[in-house]
Amino acid sequence: MKYLNSSSAVIGITAISFAVTLAEIPREDWLTLSALSLASGVAALALMGAAALLGGRLKTVESIFGGLDRVYLAHKWLAVWALVFASVHFAFPALLQHWETVTIVTLPRFYMRLVRQLSLLALGFIVLLALNRKIPYHRWRLLHKLSGPLFAIVVLHWLSFRNPIELASPAGVWLTAMAVLGLAAAAYKLLLYRFVSTHAEYRVVQTNQGQGGLHLELAPVDHPIPFKPGQFGFISIKEDGLREPHPFTIASGRNGHVHFVIRDLGDYTHKLTRETTVGMHADIYAPFGRFHRPVHGEREVWIAGGVGISPFLAWLTAEDAGDLSRVTLFYFFTPGREFPSAARVGELAERANAQFVPISSGPSTPGFSERLESIVREVGAPNVQVAFCGPKGLLEHVRKELRRLGVPDSNLHFEYFEFR
Repeated sequence: MKYLNSSSAVIGITAISFAVTLAEIPREDWLTLSALSLASGVAALALMGAAALLGGRLKTVESIFGGLDRVYLAHKWLAVWALVFASVHFAFPALLQHWETVTIVTLPRFYMRLVRQLSLLALGFIVLLALNRKIPYHRWRLLHKLSGPLFAIVVLHWLSFRNPIELASPAGVWLTAMAVLGLAAAAYKLLLYRFVSTHAEYRVVQTNQGQGGLHLELAPVDHPIPFKPGQFGFISIKEDGLREPHPFTIASGRNGHVHFVIRDLGDYTHKLTRETTVGMHADIYAPFGRFHRPVHGEREVWIAGGVGISPFLAWLTAEDAGDLSRVTLFYFFTPGREFPSAARVGELAERANAQFVPISSGPSTPGFSERLESIVREVGAPNVQVAFCGPKGLLEHVRKELRRLGVPDSNLHFEYFEFR
């Protein structure tokens, strides 16, 4: 199935914005800086509206993009390009004297200029949040909640700005639609999401502390959440200091219970792995993700890096997994820091009749490239389906290796490892 990607979303929204804007002004003015400024302003607002819509965690939107990881990637780049076009819009006057103009909402001159400046600051602030990974997650999440109100300021700037776009024109309808969708999604996420989204309360029934990680088993308090192996959920432990919802892959689940493998990689996960105890309750918002096992290949290659082993644990232990003899699982890990241990993963692979290749020396090791080349040579490059979950650097190495061996890019299935 063909999904929408970040580039297509940005290009499509920008193209529509420029087209409907140019239709509102005389043809002889199309190549002026004022036309560029006006069209850039329309594109900036439309892109921000789309970014707000993508931030609402709507199932329909997730289906269009092929997974929440890709939704959040598009969400980030929509915001980045919105700032680029907003900068052009504010750098040049978006008006020529002979244009017929309208003002939808009239504000005193002082407040109109204030809204104009605040709208640019709002866009810059939102993009700063999207790109600055040094902001601790709990602060980032709190500040990111301001995105909706800040987008409302951008919308108010459009409504109070004297311009040639009438509300009933194609450009006016386009802007209204993007503004309404963005504001509605922001309000839903900010005010209604935790009440109406798919979630359930669970209780921690077992914890297993490992080297640099934690294995959590939770049982439903009332009803379990249905999920497919490879999907993930947002966990919020109902204890002070642990309430931030964080995404973790559901490593396995039977009889309604769900299991998570959590690595100690940051401030929150450090606290979570140290303080979570049996008896605590948690809200789990799930399921998310479209990382499904590629069962249509003659041979399957699964490649996990570090905590990226979690979805493959779910596939190994799935009740309907069947015979996995055509599966080869590569597990990249750092000795002394792997969790679960390579030995434990090997046991699960053996039980499922899958071939297991632990690699502790990095992706350049001959043990990986030679084994992968052997598989490709055995069945032919088009017949190898590869599933990957791990860090970006490892993904790039795997992609280059597959291209060297002639495996089509469409045969590589992966989830983006990081949301921010």
